[in-house]
Amino acid sequence: MTFDYGSPAELFTAKRKGALRPRVGNRRFTTAAEAIRFAVEDVPAIRMLGAWLQVGDERFDSDKIHRLYECDDYPLQRRTDDGLGEV
Repeated sequence: MTFDYGSPAELFTAKRKGALRPRVGNRRFTTAAEAIRFAVEDVPAIRMLGAWLQVGDERFDSDKIHRLYECDDYPLQRRTDDGLGEV
């Protein structure tokens, strides 16, 4: 599959009943790569359940978002467990 990480994207997160933390909400990103990084690195895992990414006419669920992040073609630096990025 060829994926254009430079395309604009929108991230939609699921609503959670009784959630103590405010909803992340829907967000637009200049590039799909930025949206993917935000979804994987910054959105709490519980919020990713039911989340999806819209890139052009294509929709990607949370599993596919994680696969795009782990792909060798992913263009941005990934955060490591220490939060400092890859070495």
